[in-house]
Amino acid sequence: MASFTDSLAKYLNESMPNTKSAERRMRNSHRKHLQNTAVKSRLRRAEKEFRATVVAGKKDEAAKLLASVHSAFDKAVKVGAITRPTANRKKSRLALYIKAPQPAAKK
Repeated sequence: MASFTDSLAKYLNESMPNTKSAERRMRNSHRKHLQNTAVKSRLRRAEKEFRATVVAGKKDEAAKLLASVHSAFDKAVKVGAITRPTANRKKSRLALYIKAPQPAAKK
């Protein structure tokens, strides 16, 4: 929790709210921002891992990973980190990526 309080202190120094409710809203929005950033980071990591598996030619493993990546996108939508159309677009493109011919892996 120290990182949250440190980053919040820095954030509050940049712009000072006028009312108590504005200060509370700032705290809440900053906390949500940190959570959304973490969720998006996990999504990028999962997507990158999936793409690396496909490029490596491990189609069976990639098919299993695709289900977990789809689940991760759906969970991110559920908590409000990304919008439903964004998740659907990315899921669709990842599903197409597994079917597309891949260039030979670099050695």
